[in-house]
Amino acid sequence: MADTLAHGAADDAEPEHPFAPFVRTLGRGPGRSRSLTREEGRQALSMVLAGEAEPVQIGAFLMLLRYRGEDVEEVTGLVEAARDAVGAAPAPVDLDWPSYGAGRTRGAPWFLLAALALARAGHRVLMHGSNTFTSGVAVKDALPSLGLAAARNRAEALDQVAASGFAYLPLSVMSPRLNEILHLRALLGLRSPINTVARLLNPADAPAGVDGVFHPPYIAVHLGVAAALLRPRLLVVKGGGGEAERAPGKPMQAHLQIGPNAEILDLPALTATRATTTSLAGIWNGTEHCPHAEGTVVGTIELGLLAMGVPDAASRAAEVWAGR
Repeated sequence: MADTLAHGAADDAEPEHPFAPFVRTLGRGPGRSRSLTREEGRQALSMVLAGEAEPVQIGAFLMLLRYRGEDVEEVTGLVEAARDAVGAAPAPVDLDWPSYGAGRTRGAPWFLLAALALARAGHRVLMHGSNTFTSGVAVKDALPSLGLAAARNRAEALDQVAASGFAYLPLSVMSPRLNEILHLRALLGLRSPINTVARLLNPADAPAGVDGVFHPPYIAVHLGVAAALLRPRLLVVKGGGGEAERAPGKPMQAHLQIGPNAEILDLPALTATRATTTSLAGIWNGTEHCPHAEGTVVGTIELGLLAMGVPDAASRAAEVWAGR
């Protein structure tokens, strides 16, 4: 009779969900949990993006990833899954520029003017991102003041790059599902590693990228993933609000990954002036002047040039801005 009851209980047991092993691997007790391997990370996020994980599993997954800390091998797999989802493929783009900052002290996106100036100088720039959580002006909202608009799909973005040298491709266009997962921050109250994943998408396989982080420990993760994915060049800085932007009033370290090798570039302060109230369009058109804003833009142009390996980046940056 006992055997019959036991057998009946086994028959009634609910089968384990296919995504459960990933949560279990991350969340076991001390000494038993571990980060995911590269392949596990790729498989796990692929299932999430394909709608093959339940909402409660996704929330647990994201927060366990965050709690354990970002692991290079694990994040590499997550990035590969996300690149599959957005259809990442080689395209005529010179510089990848992610913009996913959410800083509480951000104002205007001066780095946008740097990207536009580089485009005017003949460097093809694809910017992509989501700035929903920023307290400043989002890139998508800033574009109209400059006579521009966000691309509505990948093809349109590449057409814009071909025509003008610049395009902004929102994450919501590249992958609505990945964008939804990024925006779970509003429900969970915390940033998840998907923010790092989005920054490392490089959807056009550009040979160079310029990337910003808010917390310095993430720099090593970004560089490690770039090396694992065999990206030719990636420059990473701790920028304002997590953006690839240079504050001109203080020195900065830029971390440059060239293939498997990394180096640190010490960049000096450019100006001691403070920011004043100016507009993006005014600075771009030259109808307004602010040494701080213009120093920010010129310094950020230099970051882009360093990322692409352009010689004499410091002096060339001023020329690029003057010749816009």
